[in-house]
Amino acid sequence: MKLEFVEAQLKKWGEIILRLDSGETLEIHLGDTTFDYDNRLLHFRGGDALYYIDADKIESLKMHYSHIESE
Repeated sequence: MKLEFVEAQLKKWGEIILRLDSGETLEIHLGDTTFDYDNRLLHFRGGDALYYIDADKIESLKMHYSHIESE
């Protein structure tokens, strides 16, 4: 997945959930995440570790709502 898209969505929503090709899901937050465009990685600090994620391993991106918004 394009890092530019992931970064734009994270800036828009503040937090997003990524699904990796391994099936693992990770919730990332704006203040804990940086993007390394040269190496196509994103770095984020979780509660117990520092993660390095290969952008090519991201299958999907999800924004979740605390409530359903009506149009």
